[in-house]
Amino acid sequence: MLEPIIREHANGGKGRLIIQPILSDAELGNKCRLYARVTIPVGSSMGLHTHSGDGESYYILEGKGLYTGDGETREVGPGDATFCADGHNHAIENIGDTDLVLMALIIYSDK
Repeated sequence: MLEPIIREHANGGKGRLIIQPILSDAELGNKCRLYARVTIPVGSSMGLHTHSGDGESYYILEGKGLYTGDGETREVGPGDATFCADGHNHAIENIGDTDLVLMALIIYSDK
């Protein structure tokens, strides 16, 4: 198993994130930058950030979040998926009373 990554105030967000990579860089090759299970504890968030050269998808496994993408905000929960395309921005915040857990996949653009 790969070592978890703890990110404090990720992209200017609140609290910390626990990123558990699923595949190594070698396994991802030159197609993907990240495939991981991400835990966002109560009161924490991933700050608003813009993707450049890649896009990112979240698939929500557990909890309740507030997802912002290109200025639009919506509530997300188990079974919801999001996508932030290259050149666009997004953020996510845990608004529930349990951990928000999601799968994150960052795919390089074919530019």
